[in-house]
Amino acid sequence: MILSTTGHVDRDFHVTGFAWSPTYLLDAATPLLFEAGFYSMGPLYARDIRKITGTRDPSHLFLTHVHYDHCGAAAYFKKVFPGITICASRRASEILFRPNAIELMTSLSRNFTHLAETSPDIEGGAILHSPFEPFTVDRVFEHEEVVAVDPDLHVQVLFTPGHTRDMLSYYIPERKILIATESAGCRSQTGQIVSEFLVDFDAYISSLKRLALLDTDIFCQGHHFVYTGRDVGEFFDSSLQAAFAFRGRVMELLTMEKDSVDRVVERIKEEEYDPNPGPKQPERAYLLNLKTRVAHLARKRG
Repeated sequence: MILSTTGHVDRDFHVTGFAWSPTYLLDAATPLLFEAGFYSMGPLYARDIRKITGTRDPSHLFLTHVHYDHCGAAAYFKKVFPGITICASRRASEILFRPNAIELMTSLSRNFTHLAETSPDIEGGAILHSPFEPFTVDRVFEHEEVVAVDPDLHVQVLFTPGHTRDMLSYYIPERKILIATESAGCRSQTGQIVSEFLVDFDAYISSLKRLALLDTDIFCQGHHFVYTGRDVGEFFDSSLQAAFAFRGRVMELLTMEKDSVDRVVERIKEEEYDPNPGPKQPERAYLLNLKTRVAHLARKRG
């Protein structure tokens, strides 16, 4: 099954707030959150979480990486769930001290808020209009480990670089749930799988292959979709094929466009982004990511 909306997934696992960039909730004896979406959507995430957990606050927020659309509401969660422990990699914690990274996240968050205010699918009165708010990581993962939340509930921390250098994935073996977001690629609204390597294509492929070997019943990508059952394995197969197909297409276009990264970016955007009716990533953020991917492959091409 492929789920594309917020709500109940299976037993005590839920997609909350905003399917475009959700927060995942495991409502176990000790509730857990994974990802923090957009800053401006903080009240929507918190509203959905409270409806499920009642007066019980989540104990942990596990972040895969610190892009503005995955960690945005972390500071807001710290206010509404004061005892929550924010978890991320060492690299992620260091990025949050870089003024240029905060400036970029603030700018992209502001752009998204302007878009959200005019969207008929978003409750305008329930969103925050202030800029992105920085936060501190409470638990820093220096290496892979297993977090024992309860005697019968564990979160396995996996280092899965490729999309970013700070990228983590989380696997809950007792429930066979995998929160890997962009480590495994992202299916768009058109059904196309976008290969999300930003720093290293080879590392991305290695991470993708490793994640595909896990015994997974529920796979959560970063945006829009959750896969269950046999659709999980089919997604991983398709994502791996899509990654090599994208690399091949970029190499072909680099030859045709005489190694012009900008022209290749224009051509890929026409094929990959423009036909997507949405909702989709804001164009500025998409182009930043796409140019990074193309430039990385151009450098590997030599």
